[in-house]
Formats: sequence, C-alpha cells, structure tokens
Amino acid sequence: MAAAAAATTPHSLLLQRPAGPAAPRAATAAAASSLRLPARAAKISCAAVAAPSASSPVAGAGDRGVYNFAAGPATLPLNVLKRAQAELVDYHGSGMSIMEMSHRGKEFDAAIKKAEADLRALLAVPDTHAVLFLQGGATTQFAAVPLNLCAGPTDPADFVVSGSWSDKAFKEAKKYSAASVAWSGKDGKYTALPSFGEIKQNPEARFLHICSNETIHGVEFKDYPEPQNKTGILVADMSSNFCSKPVDVSRFGVIYAGAQKNVGPSGVTIAVVRKDLIGNAQPITPVMLDFKTHADNASLYNTPPCFAIYICGLVFEDLLAQGGLAEVEKKNAHKAGILYDAIDASGGYYICPVEKSVRSLMNVPFTLAKGPDFEKQLIAEAAKEGMVQLKGHRSVGGLRASIYNAMPLAGVEKLVAFMKDFQARNP
Repeated sequence: MAAAAAATTPHSLLLQRPAGPAAPRAATAAAASSLRLPARAAKISCAAVAAPSASSPVAGAGDRGVYNFAAGPATLPLNVLKRAQAELVDYHGSGMSIMEMSHRGKEFDAAIKKAEADLRALLAVPDTHAVLFLQGGATTQFAAVPLNLCAGPTDPADFVVSGSWSDKAFKEAKKYSAASVAWSGKDGKYTALPSFGEIKQNPEARFLHICSNETIHGVEFKDYPEPQNKTGILVADMSSNFCSKPVDVSRFGVIYAGAQKNVGPSGVTIAVVRKDLIGNAQPITPVMLDFKTHADNASLYNTPPCFAIYICGLVFEDLLAQGGLAEVEKKNAHKAGILYDAIDASGGYYICPVEKSVRSLMNVPFTLAKGPDFEKQLIAEAAKEGMVQLKGHRSVGGLRASIYNAMPLAGVEKLVAFMKDFQARNP
C-alpha cells in the first residue's frame, strides 16, 4: 500500500482556535496556542508492524490518524466535529458554549427544535408521532416501553430474541408485563432471523418487540413483522441502525435508539412514539420513564443532555446534505458489500457466521480460521496501521468492524487491503 505523509495538525481539536466571529479573545487564543503539541509525519505500509509515535497520526488512516471501527461510542463525521469545534467557545455570538447556556434559553430552544425538525425530515416522521430526546440510554427504554404500553404486570407482550440486546429487553420487560419469547435465535448462536411465520405470537400481546440490528451478533432485519394482535404495537430498538436507511415510521408504535452509533455522542436516546400511546403509563411508572412527561414538556422537563442533542442536530444536517437516508443507505450497502465480499472470498481464512440474507450493514463480526492467537495478532497489527477497535464483543470474541454512517469508504478499503495482506503473510 502506498505510504502517505500525515498532515501536521494541532494535537487537540479542542485547542484549535475557532475561525470567524466565534473566535475567543486574543489572550485565550494565545494561551491555547502555547499548549499545542507538534504532530509528526509518519510513513507506514500495510505490512509494517512498528508502532507509530503516540503523538503522530498514521499515514493513510484518515484526517485524524485512525479509522475507528468501535461499536459505540462510534466515529462521528469529521465535518461535524470541526463545526462543533468552531462553535465550542462562543456559540453563535452568545459569548457562551452551548454546554454552558440554559436549556430554556432561546439559543438552545432553537437548536433542539431544529434537531427535531431535521430528524422528522430525514425519517419522514408523521404528525401522529412525537419525537423525544431522553436520557438513560436505550437500556432504560427496556423498562419504559412495558411501563407505558402495558396496563399492568399481567398484560402480555411478545419478544423476538435475536441477540444479546433483545434478550436484555425481554428480561427487563418481565418485571412490568407478562413478557414471553415469541422466537429465539439462541440455539443458533444468534446468526439468523426468523421468517415471520416462525414467530409464535400471542394474539393478545400488547406489543411485539424487536431489535432491528443486533450490534454484537451482526444480524439485521431487512423488513419488519406485523403484530398478530389487530390492536398490537410494533416496538423496535433501533440503536445501531437508526438513521442508516429509510424506515416507514408509521408501522411502529415506538422506535427508540441510543444516539452513540450513527447520530451523535453518548448521553441522549431518541424515542419516536405514536401520540395515542402516550398518557397511559402504569401508576408505578417513575416520572422520568413516563413518555407523557417528556412529550408534554418538549423533552425539557429537566435539564437534557444539551451538548449531545446539539451534536445530533449537526449530524442530522449532514445526513440531509448527503441527500437523505436513501443515499446514505446506498453508501452503507456499498461499504458493507466490500467487506463481506473480502471475507467470503478469503477461502475460509476469514469467517462471518451470520446468514447472508440478514447480515448487518452496520456491524460485521468475523473470526479467523487460524484461531484466537492470530485474531489477537491481526487486531494488534491493524491498530499499528491506524485501524482501531476491531476486537469483538467480550461475550462472543473474534473481531467486529462497525461501519456506521460516518465510517468513510476509505476506511473500509484500507481494512480490506490490510486483511488481504495479513492473510498473505500468515497463510
């Protein structure tokens, strides 16, 4: 692979002086400038194993020195980070960072309203649904969903258990409903999804819950089942493929997603809830888990994760500028296709255990036929090449490349080139 010299950049994004009217006063800028550390140029090829200097970006590994394949918190668009950097100290001439200002002030009010409007445009969210910016991660919604949708602990609910996250959601829901497993992929090590006829639904179930994309196991629904109960509700944990492709929101009663995969930093969870489902929470429901609390207060009942919501708003703008989610899905399918093709064409050297028809476009798990020692070697060498966070989840081992919206095509191409080179060097 051709070597390229890394561009010299300030060591810390936060220490760069923003351009334009948002720039800090001269004294502040001078102090920040004195803290900058010099970056060094580095040359490295795919076959190299020498570690770069801690202060040097790896050549060919993107503008920031690495391609981050983490499952979450995950890579964010560089243009979004640069814009946030420029606005960090003085947001829109306010003299404050958005992290410092009141969540009830006009500046943040405008930011959260625009974020909601842009998300509605991206997903074509109908007026029948509310958009809520929440805290507590998607895991908190494992309890919030049955508390808001079931009249009490004897109300039945169905769960498709397709991996670790849907299993956790099912176990939590059992505390607040008569939850049952309508289908489980556990015996097949969560490498497949059911045909819709295989889902043994309770015709009285209040809702049918799915995880649209299992981050750990790499299975993704390409279409969605319908609740058998005519008044039943389809609920989806979309944490790891939210805003990666178009979705018919009208089919769902509740969609919830942690932001830290595709649309922002950790700290905010987005819920899209059908309005007629709001206001019927069980009496025991904590005020912060009641959808009505947040819907009635425009997600401002208490101090929300302001900075995280602001970053999500910038990401929504970026996704719209790319042409919307149909265009984003095409890019994601292309990236995933390149990686899966390389795995499948390796002659069994690399193995993806997931059934091809339900392979995730976001999370690609794979193993090496040569075993765990070579997997560790590959992970270590890849990190030295500027490709980080490739280790699989601790519960399953192996490797996992998370290639969310913000992962550039060049990152996937570099990973594939490295994998081919690694195979050639370690037959």
